[in-house]
Amino acid sequence: MRILGVDPGSITTGFGVIDYERGRLALVEQGAIGTRRGAELAERLARIHGELAAIIARTQPAAIAVETPFAGNNVKSLVQLAHARGVILLAAQSAGLQIFEYAPRSVKSAVVGYGGAEKEQVAKMVRLLLPACASMQLAADAADALAVAICHAHSSGRTNRLTVRAGA
Repeated sequence: MRILGVDPGSITTGFGVIDYERGRLALVEQGAIGTRRGAELAERLARIHGELAAIIARTQPAAIAVETPFAGNNVKSLVQLAHARGVILLAAQSAGLQIFEYAPRSVKSAVVGYGGAEKEQVAKMVRLLLPACASMQLAADAADALAVAICHAHSSGRTNRLTVRAGA
């Protein structure tokens, strides 16, 4: 099964595509969708949507796993993150993908074994689980997105499917 993992952000959105078959993980593609800091929100959202739609068309995943937002103190940032998640979900739904959501602690627990793991620990485990990443430049956002995809692969996504109903 091909899985697209996404770490949403209104400035930088990480993505990672993996293949998961018979317990084996293989890297397909990884990277980050960067937007211009200071650009209007609508412009950034259009770029995220367009780039993600192109990634979906190019890699043809069967499912998308998206990290849920971390509730911080900055309401403006949380609202902008929610907008970014909206265009990510729109791109996935438009492509007919199954959509799954994972909380940050669940992702860390699935990849590192501890829900309070630091970003560096997550990136190190991603490199161990996906040996093709060992020698490449791996942005923090891409490492996080790959961790979300790995989390989905390990959990099979049975309990965290986001239900999107027609007309809802």
